[in-house]
Amino acid sequence: MSSPLILLPGDEVPSEYLPSTNSAPLRLGAGLRLLTQPSSNPSKPPSHVIAATQPGILSTDNRKNAASILSTPNRRYIPTPNDLVIAQIHHSSPDYFHCMVTPQAPHALLGQLSFEGATKKTRPMLKQGDLVYARVLSMGLGAGAEVELTCVNPATGRAEPGGLGPLTGGMVFDVSIGMAARLMRASSSSPEQQEAVAGLVVLEELGKKLEKTGGFEIAIGRNGKVWVDCANGGETAVKSTVAIGRCLSTIDEHDLNPTDQRKLVTRILREMKIES
Repeated sequence: MSSPLILLPGDEVPSEYLPSTNSAPLRLGAGLRLLTQPSSNPSKPPSHVIAATQPGILSTDNRKNAASILSTPNRRYIPTPNDLVIAQIHHSSPDYFHCMVTPQAPHALLGQLSFEGATKKTRPMLKQGDLVYARVLSMGLGAGAEVELTCVNPATGRAEPGGLGPLTGGMVFDVSIGMAARLMRASSSSPEQQEAVAGLVVLEELGKKLEKTGGFEIAIGRNGKVWVDCANGGETAVKSTVAIGRCLSTIDEHDLNPTDQRKLVTRILREMKIES
């Protein structure tokens, strides 16, 4: 459509705004939920509608046959099934790890066997403060409902290619919810598409500049957390990790365009005395 579609919680999404790729099922992202409406005629099957669960602008991807809601950058994160999040272990009970996803929300539950190949003997021994990269499995209805996380694909019992599971080493940086969403879209696109998809080239630029020092790993949570780990070790790894965090925070705060993002990366690496 020529004009953006702005939605409020509970609004139904008109079918003409949704991508229509018959070869693949429609993928619903953050802010959208499939609802079933019973038919007034018992002989007719119930109908299905797609409704917004948070305010924002409808975003569609015809290539992936996907749709989601782009919300204001500084809104509070609301867990949505299938979201990838970075959670921190708060405490454990016999069957669950109790995890903090956001400071405002009740603790989410992560089964102690919800890891690839985990048994009672081989499950990870996580302690308070440890980090996990997890997917939101489900959430109850109503205020204060429990959110359940998982570190495996429920259909296969295996960790997904995105690297679900404990995050060891590295550092975690806070970004806005909007920036986290942009980073996730950019990281899942090819370098040629990143600028068009999310207006972000910072990950591509950092990858090029830090290739000689061993590169870096990154995990992005929809809850506004970014975990970064540089593989080379030592002082250079620490400086590179801090430099990446500075780049992301500055771009988030000032909404820099692609040209200024490249200049920022060069300047910060020079200030940190990192060879590129």
